[in-house]
Amino acid sequence: MLAALENVKEALAINVEVGTLALERAERLIAEHRAGRPWSDVIPAEDKPLIVELLSQNFERLSTAGSRLRRAQAKALHDEGMTMEQIASCFGVTRQRVSALLKERPNRS
Repeated sequence: MLAALENVKEALAINVEVGTLALERAERLIAEHRAGRPWSDVIPAEDKPLIVELLSQNFERLSTAGSRLRRAQAKALHDEGMTMEQIASCFGVTRQRVSALLKERPNRS
């Protein structure tokens, strides 16, 4: 559980940095377009990775960390005696989904 929370903290910290970079880039693109440059000039000249790639990476990072945390939470609660029904109610999912979470093997990446 602690490792999963540390992983979430790390993912969030990275995403804040990447989000700040993406925000700065978006502001620059908007300014260039408002200054009269067409999108066909602005977007191909954008620094790599593109904003859309940065957003996709942020989403994937959070999705992976969130899935790991959800599995760890389900296991911790179950190990402390909560039933799958109780965990399902807490998470807002079905008992079957909790069962699947408890059976899933953690992704080590």
